[in-house]
Order: sequence, then C-alpha cells, then structure tokens
Amino acid sequence: MTAISFLELKQSLTRVSETERRELSAFLIRRGQERPAWKKETARRLAAMAAGQQVSVAALRSRLNHG
Repeated sequence: MTAISFLELKQSLTRVSETERRELSAFLIRRGQERPAWKKETARRLAAMAAGQQVSVAALRSRLNHG
C-alpha cells in the first residue's frame, strides 16, 4: 500500500458511521486472531493455565488489597 492510498483510506474512515466502525473493528480483531503469533501466544497462556499457573480468587483479592 502506498503512502497516498493509506492516507486516503484513513480519510475515508473518518466518514464512516459508528456501526461501520464497530464492524471494521471486529473484522480487524478477527484478522489479528488468525496470525500464527497470536495463536502461539494463546496456546502458551492456555498451557500455563492448565499447568496450574493460575491465580486463585483469594490470591487476587490479597494482591489487590495489599497493592
């Protein structure tokens, strides 16, 4: 994408409705979730949770109360 076409895209986006902005945001989030890096990080976090590296509600409350 050239700098001019990107600028035109940004200018066009300033004129879309709130509904269109929400749809575009959802689209971009879904596109990001398709990336291998996102999938790898999500898998890593799920594995850490499965391995017991979670924080209990009591521990979280303790951390929040004692800063």
